[in-house]
Amino acid sequence: MPAMATSASLQARAAALRAEIQRLDHAYYVLDAPLVPDEDYDRLFRELQDLEAAHPELRTADSPTQRVGGAPLPEFAAVHHRVPMLSIQTETDTTPQGAIAFDQRVRNKLGLGPHDPPVIYDAELKFDGLAISLRYEHGVLVQASTRGDGETGEDVTQNVRTIRSVALRLRSDTPPAVLEVRGEVLMHRADFERYNARQRARGLPTLVNPRNGAAGSIRQLDPQLAAQRPLHFYAYGWGEIVGWPDQPQTQHGMLDAFESFGLPVAKQRVAGPGPQTLIEFHARIAAARDQLPFDIDGVVYKVDSLELQARLGFRNREPVWAVAHKYPAQERSTRVLAIDIQVGRTGKLTPVAKLEPVFVGGVTVTNATLHNEDEVRRKDVRVGDTVIVRRAGDVIPEVVAVELDRRPADAGGPFDLYKQLGGRCPVCGSAIVREPGEADWRCTGGLYCPAQRKQAILHYASRRAMDIEGLGEKLVDQLVDGGLVRTVADLYQLDQPALAALDRMADKSAGNLLAAIERSKSATLARFLYALGIRHVGEATAKDLARHFGSLDAIVQAPVDALLQVKDIGPVVAQSIRTFFDQPHNREVLALLRARGVHWDETGAAAAAGPLAGKTLVLTGTLPHMSRDQARQRIEAAGGKVAGSVSKKTDYVVAGAEAGSKLAKAQELGVAVIDEAGLLELLGDA
Repeated sequence: MPAMATSASLQARAAALRAEIQRLDHAYYVLDAPLVPDEDYDRLFRELQDLEAAHPELRTADSPTQRVGGAPLPEFAAVHHRVPMLSIQTETDTTPQGAIAFDQRVRNKLGLGPHDPPVIYDAELKFDGLAISLRYEHGVLVQASTRGDGETGEDVTQNVRTIRSVALRLRSDTPPAVLEVRGEVLMHRADFERYNARQRARGLPTLVNPRNGAAGSIRQLDPQLAAQRPLHFYAYGWGEIVGWPDQPQTQHGMLDAFESFGLPVAKQRVAGPGPQTLIEFHARIAAARDQLPFDIDGVVYKVDSLELQARLGFRNREPVWAVAHKYPAQERSTRVLAIDIQVGRTGKLTPVAKLEPVFVGGVTVTNATLHNEDEVRRKDVRVGDTVIVRRAGDVIPEVVAVELDRRPADAGGPFDLYKQLGGRCPVCGSAIVREPGEADWRCTGGLYCPAQRKQAILHYASRRAMDIEGLGEKLVDQLVDGGLVRTVADLYQLDQPALAALDRMADKSAGNLLAAIERSKSATLARFLYALGIRHVGEATAKDLARHFGSLDAIVQAPVDALLQVKDIGPVVAQSIRTFFDQPHNREVLALLRARGVHWDETGAAAAAGPLAGKTLVLTGTLPHMSRDQARQRIEAAGGKVAGSVSKKTDYVVAGAEAGSKLAKAQELGVAVIDEAGLLELLGDA
């Protein structure tokens, strides 16, 4: 093939690859609608990389391969903004009156009277990130710069190229000769949390909040480090424009055009007449604020007509035609008065900062969660510290960071939860434990601890445990709050008059509940063990324990070494069982249950001699004549075990109609697959 033809074909292939990758990037990062699997995308990207490596002359400024890389920058070059990047006035009145005041100022400036038509406005989000200007020349991104002082910013082109939602080339056959797009670089909250989790796992520094994370990422001197930060860009304005004959003449029209160019624009925006449009938008965004993927600190109102914007002009370098209408602050500084420990419904111990009252996000905050001991130590929160407190909607306030430069000389020492509590639950006095690999300390007095009463009773009464029909959450609340039930053993001393007197209860429903409680006195050992709510002891483990030991007393007295002999029980589970039965409060409740008539069949070990003894089965799909529960009961009665996932240790997969991934996994591993008829044959019913 002639050299010229080869060169032309390579150029065409490189151009096609760039166009396709840019199309896929736009779908994935802007539209949030992936078009192909990751491996297909990676294959195209590698092909373009290889092609450009072999033929550097094919590499263009807008190539997707140029997003990541480049040598570290010695410093950021200064960029003079041809059109200044000015800030806008802030309306601090967070009530609807703020929107009304803005509208009145605009109407006064335009000379409009009360009977003149309403002004059309555009309402948008006020992002909480870093302002950026993107300069496109003939559709190609040639420069990105920060706001700086409004007149001069910093050249951060290489770092901004790493942001996948930033278009390297506009999606237009006839783009403007020059288009400066103004917008915000920010970090989504979920990305922020994932990034910090990875950093903590590696023992590396974490980011304080998404806003600082975005700003710090853009100002990294090494673009490869910036590329590791998950950033997004949203366009909302413009600077210099040259050679755009059909430029829209409204704010919302400009943003629509940006979207058509492949630039990301927030969906949350509206155009409409008068202040009521603004008031409704402000309220609607306030209600949905916590569901947004990113942080905002208000909304922005703009006169929609560009001609009116020009007439209104600027005052003190701020546009008269726009205003930021803020929401109440969500981050404020205050002082830590103490660190208390709360016990949750499941026994989890959570450190809570007691604060000097501070008004945050529209409410006065006096407490803020510190999550767990590791978080307290990572942030190094101490009594006496000044801390930044964050509140988002109905989310529990949390301590974001410590202002270390304001730490007093007499601040307390590093936080030590075990030492502070003396190793005992602050509510019931039971021992506290923290298992290897876990972040939380927990109370071990599950059957006794008042903080865990409601959860313990609900679990005990659940269908797969003691199956006390009618004992739901609202009724348990009444029983515990009214002092009628302190532990699960007290359920067996309830009487008809006490129950009938409860809200929404009558003689008949009280009688039905008492009958269900009476029926629950007779159970299997496995169900009873599961009902106790021992940490890590689910249904399968409870059945394994019952089969192995045969009696409750043998389990209560079993040392860790003996527990480790049970199939599928490891050191963590064995220690959890041992710790539970070592607590005097838990043993007292067991004694009361027995004294009040609760009993169980202690012949569970006999099932080990059944036709499925030692076999592990997995159920998937819908069987024609048996429910999942019925099949499980038949298998376990025959000495078998039902597992939730397929592994090389699985003996049979019982597959019914619409079997899913478990069937595929069994076929991949070569595990025997049978249907309901095959199961019945194994059970001896054929």
